Amino acid sequence: MIKLNNVRFAYRVNGKGFTVTTAESVQNSRISLEIKENTETLGISLKTKSEIEIVKLAAEFKYEYAESDRIFLNGYQSWTDSFEHDIHGRVRGIDHIPDLVNDKYAFEAYGDYTFTKYSRRRGVMHGWSYGYVKHSDGMFDFIGSLNEDDGFTKIKTDTNKGIVTVEKDCSGLYVTGGYEGISLYIGSGTEKEVFDGYFAWLGIAPKRPERISGYTSWYRHYQDINERCITNDLEGMESSDLDAKIFQIDDGYQTAVGDWLSIDMAKFPNGMKPAADMIKEHGLTPGLWLAPFVCEERSDMFRDHPEWMLRNEAGEPVRAGSNWSGSYALDIYNEAFRGYLREVFRTVTEEWGFGLLKLDFLYAACILPRRGKTRGMIMADGMELLRECVGTAKILGCGVPLASAFGKVEYCRIGTDVTPEWDSRAYMQILHRERPSTKYSMLSSVFRRQLNGRAFINDPDVFMLRDTDTTMTSEQRLSLAEVNMLCGGVLFTSDDMGKYGDEQRELFDGMMSLRGAVVTAAEFTGSELILSLDIDGRSVIRIYKM
Repeated sequence: MIKLNNVRFAYRVNGKGFTVTTAESVQNSRISLEIKENTETLGISLKTKSEIEIVKLAAEFKYEYAESDRIFLNGYQSWTDSFEHDIHGRVRGIDHIPDLVNDKYAFEAYGDYTFTKYSRRRGVMHGWSYGYVKHSDGMFDFIGSLNEDDGFTKIKTDTNKGIVTVEKDCSGLYVTGGYEGISLYIGSGTEKEVFDGYFAWLGIAPKRPERISGYTSWYRHYQDINERCITNDLEGMESSDLDAKIFQIDDGYQTAVGDWLSIDMAKFPNGMKPAADMIKEHGLTPGLWLAPFVCEERSDMFRDHPEWMLRNEAGEPVRAGSNWSGSYALDIYNEAFRGYLREVFRTVTEEWGFGLLKLDFLYAACILPRRGKTRGMIMADGMELLRECVGTAKILGCGVPLASAFGKVEYCRIGTDVTPEWDSRAYMQILHRERPSTKYSMLSSVFRRQLNGRAFINDPDVFMLRDTDTTMTSEQRLSLAEVNMLCGGVLFTSDDMGKYGDEQRELFDGMMSLRGAVVTAAEFTGSELILSLDIDGRSVIRIYKM
């Protein structure tokens, strides 16, 4: 049972700091702190007559952990590894990486590293928005934030001290009047009961779990795409048994990231509308990849519109990572930039005719709190802007703090990028939690599977059954394909399925045999991923070597 121990509230007024530690509502001449506990919810709200800067707002709970318990704490964004740990587990930050390497590759931009302290002590772990403790009898104790649009909520366990701490990310927040603060659903029950309860309290109606299948060019060609290879890939899909609905053109059609209307005419001499028309002629919905909140250093945008760049206190453009020629975050509150995005999406959807948009690197919008708003508030504004711009086209979100996408996109990535290897190359395995990895993509897909049909339709990234341009064994390729089938509603590939041989067709049939199967329980031992399945009323166990 989760029991409130105390609430810690710290704030500043005119540079002077004040701290309140209490387990009950308090009121003074300056502020009112109200604590409301109900059967399934806890609320900690504020009222103030004059402007205050919130420094800290956290609730500490007493909790008795059992040795057999498993802990899940949702990672910061789509790509952040997210899976169950035992009570002695830990999550690794990037403080072990030399500063010179961090400075060069801007790893801190991808995750929560600049505003969260990672502990090296076992049992001290953190996540964002929601998490749970799973007991050996299959019952769950669950905590989930009900107001991430007001500020992201960090959930931290300390199994050594027997506590759970919930803290609001209030960086940059100035309040006059009222602030909802912390709002939590706290539930106990079966997996289905606590997740159904959480989304009922969020007010997000269940999504019809309609599966979409299709093709994306990325993991076959990466940026080396052109009109000819798109034509060939379309013909390959026609001869497959995937029952594809979507054909997505990924990164590489534009001259630079950020310059979305500047098409590389050497690759697509006829432009993008004929490409979309050709996809439609094959009976498929055309999809297109964009990263709307970033641009790369060699783009015309970076050179011609320095005023569109998000800038830090020193006036320097804020890096969003090391992709391409170096990526930079854009200021979503700049009116001229917002106008540019509206024109981009109008062109892409109305003139070119793309009906599905994969929108990537979305975390860049909220790298810095600003304008008196928290990161969660800014990300909510960014998602609202995208929904307005995209109109009736469907969104596949990616690289986004997940709760910011709940109920706001049709589809969403729930893990990091897969790779043609089982795990990243050795030197990359010590890097940030958002690094590409087939192994960790699978783990995140399994342990975020409960979002499918509740928050959005899950995208576990692509399956790859081909035996060329990969170092994965046939067992590993089948493992990836089966987990994608079991834990998501988006089933994409980058294979030329028209070239499948007997082995690939056998693997494909094995994956498709799990259509309709339901994962009833999952366990990760460190070396094995064990899934309990219900297949037409039969109980089946699948074990994957990790």
